[in-house]
Amino acid sequence: MPETVEPLTLPHIDEETATKETDAPGYLVICWDDPVNLMDYVTHVFQKVFGWPKEKAEIHMKQVHTQGKSLLVREGFEKAEHYVHQLQGYALQATMERDE
Repeated sequence: MPETVEPLTLPHIDEETATKETDAPGYLVICWDDPVNLMDYVTHVFQKVFGWPKEKAEIHMKQVHTQGKSLLVREGFEKAEHYVHQLQGYALQATMERDE
């Protein structure tokens, strides 16, 4: 005769507790200027990674070139980290910082 098992009950979790801090958009993805990559290449990478139109990618590329860096996106931890790894995979100097 099979044993009777009580149904599993999950603890109540309020919405604030359920939202992970890492999912909140609080991380900045920054691309830094380097003496190696050509401007057209950087524009292409921004289009590829972020799906941006050429005009938006060029604006950020020009910021990198003239100001030394460009704030590309503000995302949750995991997505920001993913973008940084993608940009680094294309040999761009990218970092992420906590948005204070």
